[in-house]
Amino acid sequence: YAKRGKMRFASHRDVARAFERGVRKAGLPIAYSAGFTPHPKLSYPGGAPTGVASEAEYLSLALTARQIETQVCGQLNAALPDGIDVIDVTEAGAGGSSSAGSGSASSGGFGHLEASEWRMVLPGVTPEEARRAVTGFLARAEAPVERLTDKGVRRLDARAAVVELTVIDEAGFDGCAILRMVVLHTAPAVRSEDIVTALREQDGIAPSSPPMITRLAQGQRAQLTGQALPAGEGVS
Repeated sequence: YAKRGKMRFASHRDVARAFERGVRKAGLPIAYSAGFTPHPKLSYPGGAPTGVASEAEYLSLALTARQIETQVCGQLNAALPDGIDVIDVTEAGAGGSSSAGSGSASSGGFGHLEASEWRMVLPGVTPEEARRAVTGFLARAEAPVERLTDKGVRRLDARAAVVELTVIDEAGFDGCAILRMVVLHTAPAVRSEDIVTALREQDGIAPSSPPMITRLAQGQRAQLTGQALPAGEGVS
């Protein structure tokens, strides 16, 4: 599903509540967990952060009766708020590509979602400034940043998660640099805003307003980069 427009400001919890209400409103036969307080069986891999748009979010829901995928898609879209759009529905275990564009998920869950492709618009940053910063960032062995979490300040290496980082040309964004990046799903997770922090602190990139960030795809690292991994290499 996609998170668009003003819904990019919705938190992961807000989106989860919207789906729970949408499933009930759509009349889908959702399965519930056992126990004293049953909950609908919905699960999400790492959702896009608050303030970030996405064209490639995933959701798994368990139903008590088999449904036609296209009907489930239409029922959910009719019940969900504007800005949350179901792109595709696939039965778990069905074949197909594991890219976000196909909307398919492996039978093992979301294990194939190894990395994300992001697009980041940097207002007030020229493409030339961005290219110099990207060159410096990629040349470093590490790019330490700090992020404030509920458990205190966490130190992360933003460089370790970045597989690709380039400046791209796109019409309609005069006075803005646009970055495309492929970032591994690491633990702890390196977010797109962590990379912005590294570019600001170490390369002097200072957008005039908050960057506009969109997740374009999720999938296997090799698929998103167009490169096959060496034999035996995986995602750490």
